[in-house]
Amino acid sequence: MTFIWSGFVRSGLGFGGSVFALPFLLMMVNDPLIWLPLISVHLLVFSSLTVYQNHKKTTTTVASTTPSTIDWKYLRYSLSIIIVPKLIGVFGLVTLAPALLSGIIFVIIAVYSLTYVFNKPFKSSNKTLDVIFLMLGGYISGTSLIGAPLIIAVYANHVKREQLRDTLFVLWFILVTIKMTTFIYVGVDLQLIHHLWLLPCAAIGHLIGLRFHDKMLTTDPVVFYRMLGGVLFVTSLIGLANI
Repeated sequence: MTFIWSGFVRSGLGFGGSVFALPFLLMMVNDPLIWLPLISVHLLVFSSLTVYQNHKKTTTTVASTTPSTIDWKYLRYSLSIIIVPKLIGVFGLVTLAPALLSGIIFVIIAVYSLTYVFNKPFKSSNKTLDVIFLMLGGYISGTSLIGAPLIIAVYANHVKREQLRDTLFVLWFILVTIKMTTFIYVGVDLQLIHHLWLLPCAAIGHLIGLRFHDKMLTTDPVVFYRMLGGVLFVTSLIGLANI
């Protein structure tokens, strides 16, 4: 169920497959290095599939009048800022003790959850704050794949709403590829055998999330976010207490 949920959130919102799933997974087995390879592979598969399908739709429309669903210019700019903190974060991931890393993840998610509960998401109002958020998001993404809220605070100001999800998916694909390469290099168990039954679970959630995303583009999802925030906050507190 957790991986169905993860797939739904990822394709429905364009982010959050890790943020909204890791607290529940860590309460089952308190070791991020067991779950992150699984989440990473799911993100690589379904983000690339979604972007490809949307790209195919735009290229088959009349005379290519439909704009690209990806803002390549801003993607390249943001990557130049994110990449170094990302690499530093990945190094921390493979060197920190699992219990310490889990504690850090629960604290970060608890902070994120409060921004959803009170409808006060992170916002960037100037270029300096843009750079700070991108660097912090890159570092947190490197350690735990949960840097999305900080990165989105910047992207939402510079990327059109109809391009936001697919642009983020390409960014996540690049960042996760770096993480997976590191996992392979240092010999982390990628849990490949478990993908045989977990990928179909994530696929179910992915299909539901695609429909939800189309509806969300025309509605205000504040109530949905507040509900998620409340559940995440309670789960994070329980997780910290267990640690």
